[in-house]
Amino acid sequence: MDKITPTLDHVVSDTVKNAGVSNGAIVKELNTEKIVLVVGRFLQRMPSEPHLKFIMVDNVADAENVLAEMWQIYNKVPSAIIYRYNYGFETGFQQWEEYFKIHPGRKQVPFFLYMEKVTGNLLSIKQNHPFIDDMISKDTLDTLSAKIEFVGRFKKMQNNWVKEKKDTETRTYKQRWSYFLKRAFDITAAGTLLILASPVMLLIAIAIKLESKGNIFYASPRAGRNYKVFKFYKFRTMVADADKQLSKLKHLNQYDSKGDGPTFYKVSNDPRITRLGNFLRNTSLDELPQLYNVIKGDMSLVGNRPLPLYEATTLTTDEWAARFLAPAGITGLWQISKRGKKEMSVQERIDLDINYANRNSFRYDMWLMINTPKALIQKDNV
Repeated sequence: MDKITPTLDHVVSDTVKNAGVSNGAIVKELNTEKIVLVVGRFLQRMPSEPHLKFIMVDNVADAENVLAEMWQIYNKVPSAIIYRYNYGFETGFQQWEEYFKIHPGRKQVPFFLYMEKVTGNLLSIKQNHPFIDDMISKDTLDTLSAKIEFVGRFKKMQNNWVKEKKDTETRTYKQRWSYFLKRAFDITAAGTLLILASPVMLLIAIAIKLESKGNIFYASPRAGRNYKVFKFYKFRTMVADADKQLSKLKHLNQYDSKGDGPTFYKVSNDPRITRLGNFLRNTSLDELPQLYNVIKGDMSLVGNRPLPLYEATTLTTDEWAARFLAPAGITGLWQISKRGKKEMSVQERIDLDINYANRNSFRYDMWLMINTPKALIQKDNV
């Protein structure tokens, strides 16, 4: 006997019981913008949020039927798709690849890969399947609503950008050549610098270990180009629990944030910085480990600074998110214009990042590289 694929009403009926929604509210709920399609057998209970309702199906085929019915009956698509990583993931990914080829417009729906625990070995899956926007786990489900909101806004902005840039879909020869030169220069220069700097890096590592307790390197998730999240490396310049102390120092923030818009944090004479850390920051030696990020392709030598997630999530409007269209970089327009200076505003910082995103080219990168050395020595301890 052929398997009977559940209809949308059946799926929703089973799901909304768990989500606390009556069957009579199905149509009303499907006419909201917060329906999340969850694909796979989930042992973890979805977060109970008033703005999110979940439709849960077992496999990709059932998900395609639900997507078709949502569009045909309600003329809607879900706010996000969550696909559970399992042992049959290769077949599932092939099915999703085929589906998005047939329905390219559905790529605008945020797509998250769920796994019990995100590990470095599994990050290659995301790189090999571009339709995956991010990975989530049971530890990050509490921030699901904010993540959906951010990725959704960014994709909408990116779609508008593509419409305005007629040549975005097919890069011109000049653009492709510029990208090739940029990547070749990044790999060659970063590799050479890592080799030359290795003795200095070894001495710095020993000094950090001798001065204070904690890891030699500081690693944190950062948002780079297209809001791609990666692990960002620096030499540790602060005390070991510096991130936990940040909330106590908000009143010292040198940016003029008023709490109702984008947020950046930079504290002058930050008390969390160690004595060695002050030297490393003022000479920019703390940034040497980022050369590894450049070789990996997470960053470029020149670009917009990758932001901590608590800063990136405040830049979700079409205007501000434009700064994420540029590659993440070690140095860039903001660094040579305002690095180490107190007199700066949030809007000025964003404007410089967007300016670079609009002018991004290999020739412009070379001009910024030439002007970087004079900005390496800071004028203030920030």
